[in-house]
Amino acid sequence: MNIRPLQPSDRTAWESLFNQYAEFYHTTIPDGGHDNVWQWIFDQDNPFWCDLIIDDNDTAFGFTQYQLMHRSLGGSMVCYLSDLFVTPDHRGTGAGRALIDHVFAFAKSNNIVNVRWLTQDNNYAGRRLYDTYSPKSEFVLYSNNL
Repeated sequence: MNIRPLQPSDRTAWESLFNQYAEFYHTTIPDGGHDNVWQWIFDQDNPFWCDLIIDDNDTAFGFTQYQLMHRSLGGSMVCYLSDLFVTPDHRGTGAGRALIDHVFAFAKSNNIVNVRWLTQDNNYAGRRLYDTYSPKSEFVLYSNNL
């Protein structure tokens, strides 16, 4: 397993993985959503990144997308791990842990002292992995579509 930054030539593989990720969370990506996210990733002025995890044949089987976020109470930036996905046939191989550790390494190398992420309460397999890093927080997410 190797982790590398998304490249412009990866569009088809990324879209497939991104669609599978949306399907996992029982949601759809709105019209223009793929293009918007793709643009964020390659916009040098936007602190949003995507890295793929690939096999020895350079075939992508997972990704992570992460960004910087202001934390006003700390007066600092945190790294928000926006998205993490590994195809079902590669789960349990250490790929998810490798992607999380990759984001942690990014944060440390940029003097970011906190990485945070969300998952659905019923994502039990993911939570088993996440719980090895830290207990879940006390916070509850509220989200309104406007």
